[in-house]
Amino acid sequence: QVQLVESGGGLVQAGGSLRLSCAASGRTFSSYAMGWFRQAPGKEREFVAAISWGGGRTYYADSVKGRFTISRDNAKNTVYLQMNSLKPEDTAVYYCAAASGSLTDYGSLRLGYEYDYWGQGTQVTVSS
Repeated sequence: QVQLVESGGGLVQAGGSLRLSCAASGRTFSSYAMGWFRQAPGKEREFVAAISWGGGRTYYADSVKGRFTISRDNAKNTVYLQMNSLKPEDTAVYYCAAASGSLTDYGSLRLGYEYDYWGQGTQVTVSS
C-alpha cells in the first residue's frame, strides 16, 4: 500500500508560481506511475499531469501545457508539480495519485479511475 501526502499549496497572485510536492510512503514508489488531478468548487475532478514510473514519459492537460511541469525523484519517493504563470482558473484542490507502473500511455493515465491511491489534497488559490 502507498500513502501520499501533498504539500506546497497556498495563495498566490495571478502570474505567480508554486511547487507542489507529493511524498509517498513505502519502498515501491518507483514502480508506480504518478498523476496530479484537481477539483474546483462545483466542478468535477480533472486530470492535470502524469508521469510514468521511470519519469521518461510525461503528459499534461491542454489547459496547463507549457505552464506546469511534473517531475519525480524516486530516491526521495516524491513527485512534484511546478506551476508557473498561474491563473485564477487554476484555483482548486490538487491531488496526487499513484497508478500501476504498467500504465504508460496518456489514454490511461488521464483517467482518475486508473489510480489506486490518492492523497488528501492541497489547496491552491490564485487571486486576480
